[in-house]
Amino acid sequence: MMNRMQAGTARHDEHPAGGLLRAGRAMAAMLGLVLMVGCASGPRTDPRDPLEPYNRGVTKFNEQVDAIVLKPVATAYKEVTPAPVRTGVSNFFANLTDVWSFVNNVLQLRLEGAASSFMRVNVNTFFGLGGVLDVASEIGIDRYRQDFGLTLGRWGMDTGPYLVLPILGPSTVRDTFALPVDMVGNPVRYVDPTSARNSLYALRAVDARANLLRAGSVLDSAALDKYSFTRDVFLQVRSQAGAVPYDKDKDDSERERDAKDGVLPEEPPPADAKTR
Repeated sequence: MMNRMQAGTARHDEHPAGGLLRAGRAMAAMLGLVLMVGCASGPRTDPRDPLEPYNRGVTKFNEQVDAIVLKPVATAYKEVTPAPVRTGVSNFFANLTDVWSFVNNVLQLRLEGAASSFMRVNVNTFFGLGGVLDVASEIGIDRYRQDFGLTLGRWGMDTGPYLVLPILGPSTVRDTFALPVDMVGNPVRYVDPTSARNSLYALRAVDARANLLRAGSVLDSAALDKYSFTRDVFLQVRSQAGAVPYDKDKDDSERERDAKDGVLPEEPPPADAKTR
């Protein structure tokens, strides 16, 4: 589903503090309702997912929305848009994400991550046509993607239960609590006019869903229970994202093994490929 940073189309003329307060109140009310539903639910099979009955219900709703709207639009977008253009769109939004990653790396006192994010934004913005070209990766500047949920985790806040959000998909209670701040930190929020801002939100959502088309086909063929598989991968990836990016005490084989954890299996080759 859509990435957490794609949420909302808040008005630009709104004061950020007022919008954040209102969003925070709405999120707190939703979390309270979810927790009450979870407390009244059936047996708990996974300690990380006490809200599983609720989450499975929201997952079914999200799958229906995806099947009716998001996936067809993303498929059409992928079919009619040349690959270099799609790559440029993804690079552009990734460059915007690096801006917020810089802020969160600073808040987490991750100096290497902050320096890399700062250099990535400047190199890609000025030499990569506003971020359309990922020049920073080509010259070896690593990406250290962080958000406010990971910042809260850095300073000791537990993830809390796994939580599936309507439309937005997998999350946790901590990440949902951090979502209003991530929304305020999204540079797209400050684009004028409103029509251009909303167009960017829509393009970002379609691009993100198009990038997940292959993963979705692999998931359909590889997982007996897509819900459990998605939950386990999401929680593992988030746990790794909050860890120290580079552990000098590990050798290369250990780092390579860790990098493969939480990654979807490779897509099987087409049936006719075996006959070639």
